[in-house]
Amino acid sequence: MTLSAGDRKALLDLMLDRAFRVGDFLLTSGRRSRYYFDGRLVTLDPLGALLIGREMAGWAREDGVVRVGGPTLGADPMVTAIALCSALDQGARVGAFIVRKESKDHGAGGSFAGPEPGAGERVALVDDALTTGGSLLAAAAKVAETGARIVAIYTLLDREEGGRAKVEQAGYQLRSLFTRSELIPDGEGADEQGQ
Repeated sequence: MTLSAGDRKALLDLMLDRAFRVGDFLLTSGRRSRYYFDGRLVTLDPLGALLIGREMAGWAREDGVVRVGGPTLGADPMVTAIALCSALDQGARVGAFIVRKESKDHGAGGSFAGPEPGAGERVALVDDALTTGGSLLAAAAKVAETGARIVAIYTLLDREEGGRAKVEQAGYQLRSLFTRSELIPDGEGADEQGQ
């Protein structure tokens, strides 16, 4: 499934209007940036969730993925949208899970919210933005411990700051709905280097 040109433009407009800011920002990776992208302002929007969910549910089916998961908090609304869209369109259902930042040692415990990925299961990891790949690769390490097979990583935005190379070097296929160059034509607002 591929978004129509109109749906893709609507999602891009939503990203630019709601989630993209220019200024001076410290990112999770520790890098400084002249722009900030808050993906949750898109993934928690009804239209954004619907469009992302439809597209990524389609990717999951193409990749033979039975469940999607990712690092909390960026992945939380995305995995829900993907699972819901997969249930609504009469195709194969795609389940969801969340990878916790730290293992929970009370209740049932563990590193996952929702059903833990099973050995041999084909899964994809998702996140709203990819910068250096650190949080996705940390989540991938936890998922790999279960014996599940990570077949792809899906992001809403590839910030084009080296994360793609790290993810692919680790052996994962990356699919991204948008790249920084699509949001910022001609390199405007490109990140400061060496800060």
